[in-house]
Amino acid sequence: MRLVSFSTTGGTARPGLLLGDEIVDLSDPSTGLPTTMRELLALGPGALGRAREARTGPAARYAVPTVGLHAPVPDPPAILAIGMNYRAHVAEMGREAPEWQYWFNKQRTAIAGPGDPIVLPTVSDAIDYEGELALVIGPRCQHVPASRALEVVAGCTVINDVSARDWQWRTPTFTMGKSFDSHAPCGPYLVTLDEVGDPGGLSLRTWVNGELRQDSSTADMIFGCAEMIEYLTTAFPLEPGTIIATGTPAGVGAGFSPPRFLADGDVVRIEIEGVGALENPVAQGRVPRPVGLS
Repeated sequence: MRLVSFSTTGGTARPGLLLGDEIVDLSDPSTGLPTTMRELLALGPGALGRAREARTGPAARYAVPTVGLHAPVPDPPAILAIGMNYRAHVAEMGREAPEWQYWFNKQRTAIAGPGDPIVLPTVSDAIDYEGELALVIGPRCQHVPASRALEVVAGCTVINDVSARDWQWRTPTFTMGKSFDSHAPCGPYLVTLDEVGDPGGLSLRTWVNGELRQDSSTADMIFGCAEMIEYLTTAFPLEPGTIIATGTPAGVGAGFSPPRFLADGDVVRIEIEGVGALENPVAQGRVPRPVGLS
């Protein structure tokens, strides 16, 4: 099953079920489901089952070209990302494989949707792409053993862990360099695991302007998806709609000599087997105006 967050002209984002070239409106009163993706995911497998049943119900339908697609979870409670989790990527960066999982936070305000521009901030000239598989959490969970970890995953999507390398390398915490506006494009779908299959064996490819830069498989991960969830939930609960970015393979711009960072007019496309393709243009940002000041 493929879920989306979509909006019609002038409307707010609401959950939908993708069926071919149509989207079934899961916020339609006939479904009895919530009007936001986070609320839907919080209800767990039962609600997802009702969403699946909506394919044959009377809920309103929209042709895909007539609506706007957002990130599958437009307002995630958190975006958590693991660093140095692909063996070949560790090697290209001249590092050693980590003994422990290395996590950092991307501010939730960095979220962007399919087709939205990746904005180049005026304060950085080292913006990099990172194609990644993302896990999306369903109901709130904590202390989840690896043996049952995939039970709390509502589905998978594609995320680009866009990175301002100069800001990232100034500090070991990474948050500033990972959290500029629009630097977490995500989507276009949330694909349930019954359709994805084993998330630990999917091909992952990233193109920049049609040039293949990353060509790998999630099988190259050092820490698997279930291990990540077990590790994170040892410390704190994961809320419904939390996005977990599972790391990037070799081929990032910083791995070339000289580095090959993104430029105005570029197009980044990330494809993950069974999950979908996320494509975003790159656009130069303007000098920002202060917000919230009188």
